[in-house]
Amino acid sequence: MRELILCTRNHHKIIELQDLLRALFLSLKSLDDFPSFPQPPEDGQTFEENATAKALHSSLALKQWCLADDSGLEVEALGGRPGILSARYAETNPERIARLLRELEGIPPLKRTARFVCAMSLSDPEGNVVVRTGYCHGMIALEPRGTNGFGYDPVFHLPQLGKTMAELALDEKNHISHRANAARHLIPIIEKVIDNTGV
Repeated sequence: MRELILCTRNHHKIIELQDLLRALFLSLKSLDDFPSFPQPPEDGQTFEENATAKALHSSLALKQWCLADDSGLEVEALGGRPGILSARYAETNPERIARLLRELEGIPPLKRTARFVCAMSLSDPEGNVVVRTGYCHGMIALEPRGTNGFGYDPVFHLPQLGKTMAELALDEKNHISHRANAARHLIPIIEKVIDNTGV
């Protein structure tokens, strides 16, 4: 493996993944490098199913090693919503956050527990797939704070740090995030692949 395709066109995800994987010294591309390639399917019932489908579809079509993730927010008081529908909860990030806060109106701070979930899947050109899942636990803030990150980061409060995810610098976020924790499980596997192919 000399090259790894990141199966996303989400600019924020690409930046985070490039930072998380920089120590591997691989050539990293994204689906932006394949403009005619259709967006992989996301019709599974779990984060793991969606991540696996995206990685498998891309690796078989492009004949390359591919890394995909599917991630979202689960809020305990909402029965796990928005879950796998996190990116489809509304049209824009501000609208998604506004809907979430509306649905949590009247819920006391200590009952606003939540977690970010990231399933990350690695597939080789033959379609052999491994998937790992990472989590980050926190609370939903009463209002947005911070301008970094993306998605629900401005309302995801980290009690141990006294900040929202959007108030963290990238290197801070990539120590504790759900995406970072999923990547930590996969990096040793990628390193073995690199060693076995002499890269």
